[in-house]
Amino acid sequence: MSPPIMALIVMCLYFVFYHFYAKQWLAKRVFELDASAQTPAHTLRDEVDYLPTNKYVLFGHHYASVAGLAPMLGPAIAVIWGWVPALLWVVLGTLLIGAVHDFSALVLSVRHKGKSVGTIAKDVIHPRARLLFLLVIFFLISLAMGVFVLVIAGLFAAPDPANIPATAHPEAIFPTISLMVIAIMIGFFIYRLKLPILPMTLVGFVLMLITTWIGLDRPITGVSADSWTFSLLIYAFLASVLPVWLLLQPRDFLNSLLLYLALIAMFIGFFILSPEWAAPAINLHPEGAPPMIPFLFIVIACGAVSGFHGIVASGTTAKQLDKETDAPFIGYGAMIGESLLALMAVLATTAGAFSSHAEWSNFYGSWEQAAGLHQKLGVFIQGTGNFVHQLGIPSDLAQAFISVVVVAFAMTSVDTGTRLLRFNVQEIADTLGVKFLENRYIATLIAVAAIGFFAFFEVDGKPAGLFLWTLFGTTNQVLAGLTLLAVTLYLYRKRKPVLYTMLPMLLVLGATISAMFMSIYKAISTEQWMVGIVGGVILFLSLWAVVEAILVVRRIKHD
Repeated sequence: MSPPIMALIVMCLYFVFYHFYAKQWLAKRVFELDASAQTPAHTLRDEVDYLPTNKYVLFGHHYASVAGLAPMLGPAIAVIWGWVPALLWVVLGTLLIGAVHDFSALVLSVRHKGKSVGTIAKDVIHPRARLLFLLVIFFLISLAMGVFVLVIAGLFAAPDPANIPATAHPEAIFPTISLMVIAIMIGFFIYRLKLPILPMTLVGFVLMLITTWIGLDRPITGVSADSWTFSLLIYAFLASVLPVWLLLQPRDFLNSLLLYLALIAMFIGFFILSPEWAAPAINLHPEGAPPMIPFLFIVIACGAVSGFHGIVASGTTAKQLDKETDAPFIGYGAMIGESLLALMAVLATTAGAFSSHAEWSNFYGSWEQAAGLHQKLGVFIQGTGNFVHQLGIPSDLAQAFISVVVVAFAMTSVDTGTRLLRFNVQEIADTLGVKFLENRYIATLIAVAAIGFFAFFEVDGKPAGLFLWTLFGTTNQVLAGLTLLAVTLYLYRKRKPVLYTMLPMLLVLGATISAMFMSIYKAISTEQWMVGIVGGVILFLSLWAVVEAILVVRRIKHD
C-alpha cells in the first residue's frame, strides 16, 4: 500500500474515533461530563495558574505543551524496525490508549480541584501513593527536559561560521528568541490592555513568519553547545516563575498556529510528491538494536501514549479548563493532533528523506550507525523539508521553516516542563513537610538543577542521548500506566465501566516494566551505573505503586 493511501486511511480513523468513541462514548457514557459543573479555573481563579480560558486557546497551549520533540524524535528512531510497526503503534496506540489517557487524566484532575496525578493518587489509591507518583514524575520530567535541552543546544550550536554542521540549525535561533518577545507583548496586550485576541494573534503570527525569513539570512553562530545549554536553563527558570498569561499561553498558542501551518504544508507537499516507501515494512532484527517488542512501545512514547501528557493535563491544562465538556476536544483531540505529527515523522523518515532503500539502509543500517539524537531529528527536518519544497518554496527556506517549528516546540516543552517540575517539587515539599521548598523560586531552582544534571550527563565522555532517551521512554510509559491505574480505580469506585482504561493500563505497564528490567540489566552489565541506579529506583517506585493499587482493590471488594 502506497504512503498516500495509508495516510488517508489513518486520517479517516482519527475522525471516526474522535466523533464516536471520544465525544459520544467516553464523554457521555463513561465520564458523564457536565457543561454546567464549576471547574477549578473558576472556583480557584488566581490569574497566575488558575484562569478560565477559551477552549481554542487552551487547545493550542495543551497541544504545544505535549507536542514537543518526542513525537518527531521517537518515530525517527523507531522506524529502524520498519514503517509498519511504527505506524501501527502511532495510530492505534493513540486512539485506544494515548488519547484515552490524556482525556481521562484531564477529567480526573478537573474533578479533583486541578490537582496533579501525584496528589490525586493520594485520594484514589493511598496517601503513600502520592509520594511514589511524585518521585516518578520528578525523574520523568527531569530526564525529558534534560534530553530536550541537550538536543536544542545541539541544533543551535555552530561554533564555526564558515563550517556549519549538517545537524546544526543556527538559522532557528533568531526566530526562537523573537517568538519569546512577541509572545510576551501579545500576552500583555490581550490580558492587560484588553485588546481583541484575533487581530493580536494575526499580528504575532505574521511577525513569526517574518523572523523565520530573517533568521535564514542571519544565522547566529560562534556559540558552543554548553553555552546554549546554560542559556536554555536560565530561560527555563524565568519561564517557570512568570504568570501563565504573560508567556506560556500566548507562546503556546502561537506555536500551535505555527505547527498547524507546518502540518498543512507538510501533508499537501507529501500528497503532491506521492513518494514510495524507502524503508522496509518490517525489519525485525536490526544490528545492535534492542528487541522490537517491548522497546517499540518505549521508543515511541509521546507519539502514541505518554505519561508526560497526564502531567500537563493535570498540571496546567486542568487549571485553565472553562467547561468539563471542553475536555474531549482538548484532551482526546490534542492527542490526535500529536499522533498526526508522529505520523508525519514516520512518513518523513521512511518515504521523504531517502530516495531509495539502499540510501535508507545506509543511515539505518544499525542502532549505532543511525548516530545520535541530533542526526535522527535532522532526518525528520530533511524529509519534511522535502515535502514543503513541493509547494514551490526554496529547499533551504523550507528546511529553515521546519527547524524553527522543531525548536519552537522543543522550547515550549522545556518551559512548560520546568513549570510542571516546579509544581512537582512543591508537592513533594508539602508531602514531606519541608515548607521552605514550596517557595516558587526555590522550587524552580531545584527543578532547573535537576534538568541541568541530565542535560550535561555523559556516558564514556559523550552526551548520553540514546541512553537517556530509553530511560525517559520507560519512565514515561510507566507513569502513563500508573495514571491509567489511578483513573481505573476512580471509575471502579464510581461503579463506572473500567475496561476502556484498565486494558490499556495492563498493556502499557506490562510492556514497560519488562523493558525496564531489560534496560537495567544491560546498563549494569555494561557498567553504566548511573543509568542502572536511576532505572532501578524508578522500577521500585512503580512496582510499589502497583502493589498499593492492588491492596485498594481488595479493600473495595471487602467493603
